[in-house]
Parts: sequence; structure tokens; C-alpha cells
Amino acid sequence: MDHATAEPGGAIASLVPSATELAFALGLGPRLAAVTHECDFPPGVEALPQLTRSVIEPGLSPAEIDAAVLDRTGRGEALYELDERALTELDIDLILTQQVCAVCAVSYEDVSAVAARLPGRPEVLSLDPSRIDDILEDAVRLGKAAGDPGAGISLRDRLRSRIEAVRGATEGGGRPRVAALEWLDPPYAAGHWVPEMIEAAGGEDALAAPGERSRTVGWEEVASARPDVVIVMPCGLYCAEAAHEAGRHRERLDALGAQRLFAVDAASSFSRPGPRIADGVELLGHLLHPGLAADPGTLRFEALGVGRD
Repeated sequence: MDHATAEPGGAIASLVPSATELAFALGLGPRLAAVTHECDFPPGVEALPQLTRSVIEPGLSPAEIDAAVLDRTGRGEALYELDERALTELDIDLILTQQVCAVCAVSYEDVSAVAARLPGRPEVLSLDPSRIDDILEDAVRLGKAAGDPGAGISLRDRLRSRIEAVRGATEGGGRPRVAALEWLDPPYAAGHWVPEMIEAAGGEDALAAPGERSRTVGWEEVASARPDVVIVMPCGLYCAEAAHEAGRHRERLDALGAQRLFAVDAASSFSRPGPRIADGVELLGHLLHPGLAADPGTLRFEALGVGRD
């Protein structure tokens, strides 16, 4: 059911926050009939019906969350529940989902099975980027699936132009080595599109290559990579939460010997592969080359200290 074109004007259900943001960026907001419990951008989207909930109990520590996720996924159990009854009542024409990350949304298989049981047999579009170009092309795919390919092409080109502007501004400014940490307990190196974001911003990823999955790393491995800049971007967390986590692991982070340490708003522009990926590249350009790239002012960040000279 993937890769088809929905009826023009039909209702859309988004089961991924990044897809929700992409839909709004394409002007499809009025057609969104339901979203996930994690969708929080643009402001006001929280008022839409929510079709999902997490089965991981609230209040766990980062280490406990990691253990719970590994336990459930290791047993083949879902991390999210989908409200099939609510979905049935909404007469949805197109469902947006993903397969790139088992811990980020309801599984594609579960969504497809539910869609096949619904009276209207809605189309299912899975957005599964691993690289920046994949994210940009998803704008075209969603535009086409929603009946407006021109909007997708226009958005793709605007986002690419912004990213390339950062690349041009930071060219010749040196390439600091960057350790992007997607989790701290245990530490994870951020993968997928993040290494390319760092490269476009004038840096060199010290721990990961473009398109690789995020992976656990030891603190010793991070230190041996000799990062000049460490960026704390815990998956799904915002800047204040990221800074709090950095504080809890400050001794470990200081021992890495980096020149600069930042906490960033990961949930907006690093762990979500949506249109705000361009905001993330612009912010990285400023963090890595403050004299060459201005602060875009669209994302929060905290400078947490200075290490070695």
C-alpha cells in the first residue's frame, strides 16, 4: 500500500512527529485529522486527536529507559500502542509512518495490518530516511502522495538551499572534530543523518559515518576520538533536558578534553528527520564556526563549558 497517491483533499493521520511537521510545512495541516502523543510542533498540533501511547512507564531514568527499550525490542514487543478504534472513526485516506527506527513509532507492520482492516483501506506511506537527501526527498514523496508534488519539490529545494548556504559560509574555517552523543547512559554516537549535518556545518564527525545507525560507544572510545567539540543531543529530549543530562555526566564529559561542550534541542532538529533539519544544520554551523555562521535563533542551545586549549 506504500508509494501510492491518496485522494486529493482526503484526511491524513500521522504516526511520526517528523511526518507531522513535514505535512504542515507542505501546507497539509488542515488535512491532518490525528497525530501521535509526541507531536508538539507546530504549536497547537497537540489539540488534534492522538492515536498512540508509549508502553514504557513514565518516570524512569535514562539507564532504565534504555534497558526497558532493549528488553521489549529484544522480545519482539512493541513500544507503542495504536488506538485502532479512534483511527477507524476518523475515515482516514492516508497514514504516515516509518520503519527506520523501532523505538520511535508504532511498527510499520502493525500500521499496515490495521490499515488493511479499516473500511476505507487507507494508503500507508512509510518515510524512512537515513541521509539528508532522503529527508529532503521525503518532502517530494509526501507531496506526491497527498496530490501536490509541486509543493514537495519547492520545499525540498528551499531546505537544500539553506543547508548549502551553511556549507558555503563555513567553508575554509577548519573542520573541528565533533562527538555527537545521542544518549549518555549508556553513551550512544548519533548516526543516520547527523554526521552529514555536522559535515555540512563545517565539522568532522569523530564517531560515526553518514547513514550508519546510532550505536553504543564506551566513554573510552569517545575520548580516544579526540573531539574538539562535544554536542549532547539525547534522542527525543529538548535543550533543558539535554543540559540536565549533561550535568549528571559532567565528570565523564569533562574528561573527554574537548574545547567546547554544548547541549542542544535534539527533539526539534536532530532526532526528528523533518523540515527543521535545516535549522539544525544552521545551528551547528554557528556552534562550530561562530565567526562565520550567525545564530539562526530558531533553536535553543546551552554552552556548557570549555576544556583543553
